[in-house]
Amino acid sequence: MPAVQPARFTVFGGAGFIGSHLVAHLRARGHQCNMPGRDQVLKVTGPLGHVVYCIGLTADFRSRPFDTVEAHTGLVASLLRGAQFDSFLYLSSARIYQTAENGSETAQFTVDPADPSQLYNLTKLAAESLCLALARPEIRVARLSNVYGPDFESANFLTAITRDAAQRGAICLEAHPDSAKDYVAISDVIDVLERIALHGRHRVYNVAAGRNVTNATIVKALQDAFGCTVAWTPGARPISTQVIAIERLRDEFDYAPRQLPEQLASLFALYRERYGQATLRAGAGA
Repeated sequence: MPAVQPARFTVFGGAGFIGSHLVAHLRARGHQCNMPGRDQVLKVTGPLGHVVYCIGLTADFRSRPFDTVEAHTGLVASLLRGAQFDSFLYLSSARIYQTAENGSETAQFTVDPADPSQLYNLTKLAAESLCLALARPEIRVARLSNVYGPDFESANFLTAITRDAAQRGAICLEAHPDSAKDYVAISDVIDVLERIALHGRHRVYNVAAGRNVTNATIVKALQDAFGCTVAWTPGARPISTQVIAIERLRDEFDYAPRQLPEQLASLFALYRERYGQATLRAGAGA
């Protein structure tokens, strides 16, 4: 990337997977970067520079509904009302496209508030609506698809089945082989988030790979890497999300994201390197 003029950033949620990688990236680029803890969100004062809001819940949102509302919407509203910033970038989720007519930034959404599984989408959309209702073009939204990388302790789908393949030698999936969704590399995410925060011309951006990858493709790579067995739940229906449009990022930032199928071998090799052969199954002598 070309050299940039150092700037001041404040990253909320800087201890999480995306936030920690973003903070490391920004500091490596020469930016000043602060990362207040979640309990400090309502206590920050003074100029914050370019704010990136990474706080959120993922797999556990159903069991923590009040925390989900606070993390996705309440704390955001407090910051937008009272904080001093040069720009504000809210990290939303491409999961909201589950109920959209298409995968573009201008899509319309249909939601059902009576469906508990849609609490995640509704709180993200509420925060987006607040951001966009304010007549301040420096307040922006980035809708991230499924971010992958060396996040080997998480409960995310890709990480969970990688652990099972490596440590148990078996994967059991309550899903259909043809189910597919978009996966975007953490390295691509942090690079483009910096660009959006500093130079974005639009209010909403999709940050994705622009291509859906099937469960079958991922599982075949796991079998090749670890020699694991696979069991699919009978009767599961194939579910595919909207193909997420990334033309806006391509046109504005010459964005060319990595594609998951070409990254799987190196991701699995990194898992082996990090955890060593002692954690792997019998084929590695464990």
